[in-house]
Amino acid sequence: DKSIPLVHYVAPSVWAWRPGRAKAVAQFLDHLLVLFPFEPPYFLKEGLTTHFVGHPVVELGLDKTRDPSFRERYGIPETAPILTVLPGSRRGEISKLLPVFERTAVRLREKFPDLQIVIPTLPHLAQQIRQQFTLPAVIVTTSQEKYAAYQESKAALAASGTVSLELAAAGVPMVIAYKLNPLTHYVVQRLVKVQYACLINLLLNKEVVPECLQKECTPENLASKLAVFLESDVAAQSIKTEMIKALTLLQAPEKDVSPSQRAAFQICQILKA
Repeated sequence: DKSIPLVHYVAPSVWAWRPGRAKAVAQFLDHLLVLFPFEPPYFLKEGLTTHFVGHPVVELGLDKTRDPSFRERYGIPETAPILTVLPGSRRGEISKLLPVFERTAVRLREKFPDLQIVIPTLPHLAQQIRQQFTLPAVIVTTSQEKYAAYQESKAALAASGTVSLELAAAGVPMVIAYKLNPLTHYVVQRLVKVQYACLINLLLNKEVVPECLQKECTPENLASKLAVFLESDVAAQSIKTEMIKALTLLQAPEKDVSPSQRAAFQICQILKA
């Protein structure tokens, strides 16, 4: 029915690659609601009415979800620093990254002997991670336990993706890593239109969160960059301050309105019209 407006919530990532998709979606959508402040121009120039409503990660309250019993549940001493390890959500990327992440953890434990590893993942990936990651580690498979782990973490090592926004919202200093096979990287390198892999860096247009990609994704580099956050409260606070600046850019445009409220308001306005 042509009289029913078609509204899409969350845009395709045309800013990262394949910008031609903006023209394609503009041909069949009436309205688009986007999560990032830099997205509207890509679609507005194609004649598609687009509104930035903010990102739902700022509504999660991840900086206020500390669970005092988390360490007790998993036998982690109160004084032991925790490194959260996030190797991705696809089996292929886990297979490539987890061995590198494990060797990174081995190096870090030489310097920080009481370092504890927590790996949040999805239930169907837990077995793969248990088989591939041979160091002692706590593996959690629910969002609640993942967020509790964030709050207890001194630092995080994560695959590139939206998880960086969750970690930033929880105030966890992080290092971002990614590795593709050489042929895939050759192709992707020519398609990707952005300078940074981490969304925090994209928002701020500078490398605040350390990125170790492809040849730079080595245990030596990762351990060196993570050690800075594990041993220096000043460095940790510095990156937290920058991450707060990035998250401020993801708030809904109106004061005291959440992104989900803003999205609902826009849809109501479309229905009224």
